[in-house]
Amino acid sequence: MALQGEKRKGPDEKKSGNKYFDIHGPVFWPSVLLITVLIVGTLLAGDAAEEVFNNTRVGITEWASWLFVAGVNLFIGFSLYFAFSKYGSIRLGGENAEPEFSTMAWFAMLFSAGMGIGLMFFAVAEPMWHLLYPPHAEAGSTAAVRDAMGVTFLHWGLHAWAIYAVVALALAFFAFNRKLPLSFRSVFYPLLGDRINGWMGDVIDILAVLATLFGLATSLGLGAAQAGAGMEYVFGFANTVNLQVIIIIAVTAVAVVSVVLGIDRGVKVLSEFNIRVAALFLLFILIVGPTLYILGSFIQNIGHYAQNFPSYAFWTETYQDGDFMTTWTVFYWAWWISWSPYVGMFIARISKGRTVKQFVLGVLIVPTIVTFLWMSGFGGSALYLETGGIAEIASAVEADQTTSLFILLDQFPLSMITSVIAIILVLSFFVTSSDSGSLVIDGLTSGGKLHAPTGQRVFWATTEGLVAAVLLLGGGLGALQAGAISTGLPFVIVLLIMCYSLQRGLHSEYQDIQSKDKARERESYRDIVAKALKKQQN
Repeated sequence: MALQGEKRKGPDEKKSGNKYFDIHGPVFWPSVLLITVLIVGTLLAGDAAEEVFNNTRVGITEWASWLFVAGVNLFIGFSLYFAFSKYGSIRLGGENAEPEFSTMAWFAMLFSAGMGIGLMFFAVAEPMWHLLYPPHAEAGSTAAVRDAMGVTFLHWGLHAWAIYAVVALALAFFAFNRKLPLSFRSVFYPLLGDRINGWMGDVIDILAVLATLFGLATSLGLGAAQAGAGMEYVFGFANTVNLQVIIIIAVTAVAVVSVVLGIDRGVKVLSEFNIRVAALFLLFILIVGPTLYILGSFIQNIGHYAQNFPSYAFWTETYQDGDFMTTWTVFYWAWWISWSPYVGMFIARISKGRTVKQFVLGVLIVPTIVTFLWMSGFGGSALYLETGGIAEIASAVEADQTTSLFILLDQFPLSMITSVIAIILVLSFFVTSSDSGSLVIDGLTSGGKLHAPTGQRVFWATTEGLVAAVLLLGGGLGALQAGAISTGLPFVIVLLIMCYSLQRGLHSEYQDIQSKDKARERESYRDIVAKALKKQQN
């Protein structure tokens, strides 16, 4: 289906007279209803909710692990194809579009929205866990150390950012180049045509709202658990679920303020603050930690990751008994997929003016390298202390993953100060995820508008905190993981179809550009001929 010359309503063409809400009812109300049913059902089920959530998580991961593994590898292939094919020169927003944000500010926002809380939570916990239970090596061996970092790189590297890249590219292209609403339904226009404005489009956007909400709830729950662990470790507060709920309430209140301030004065300022503090935090570990070990392992870890990339990427645990895939890899793939509408829409919103190639390589490479350095700094330091017999970190992590970062910081000078900074950084990433996520869900439920009323954004920021709190009360981290995996399963299929739709859209855009270039060449040729004839006549 050709996309040439379509005239459709852009993200902000439809205005509402309501000062506080400007909703698209067929998406807003079903989303609110489904979320309410989940919240009420979880509270009424009580202790039984935890068992339901855990059974759901295990069932989905065991049945669909092959689909998640195949899907995320296809996303890497699609992202590289779009970057290095003839479509790489297409500019988001048209040939004359210019970036709205500087490259540094762009990096700060996409990185903070993409993985902030997760990096704080898993940087020490995951390598330590894989050291104890390596999936491809003998526990306690040198190979187990390499495997611990290699698998961690797999989970936090190119696969995750490829998911974000293709989703964000699709959303940005159809919003800025085809003038469609910045909404998930828009990316299916080449396949559905005007039917995206009907019930099919509504269903797609509802799925995106639910996936975004539960992906965010998982991250907010992890952030609350880690912040609570830090407060217990530093100040002696008991890290109970009640404390974590109080943290969620407090941070949600701050997120509401940030949402009211908007992207430029809220999300952007906090994102840049996060990056600066995180950079100083990493620099501190590089200086006081085992510097040469960290830098050497960073280089070697990248080589090990690259060397074993095919076997890591396509491993499904088919020929051996175990639950590593269902516990770790498939959970990550589902988590990133459920986060992709949120991160993708946010990145799309801030990426106008960049070419497809610049966009894909920027989203893929730079955050991945920074993530690898972060993991090598904190995870590498923990491995050095553990394998050198200097400190027992792995056993503490096995007992409680949420304390892992604070146990590591306790091995270095100024541990009280750095632990407080770590808590602040976790909370700040927490706020950034919440407010940017509310902007995204707000766009989905308002019909793709970029600037819906403030009251609506406040509503969704509050709802995100409420869902995270209820899931923690109803089943802890297992409930959060179940929510992310449950929404990630149908969405992996949605995203695969989206990639095909994006290819058709880019192909149509490329043909438009070629036609315009040929028209300009003919016009230029006619001008040259006319000038030559005029000169002859004179």
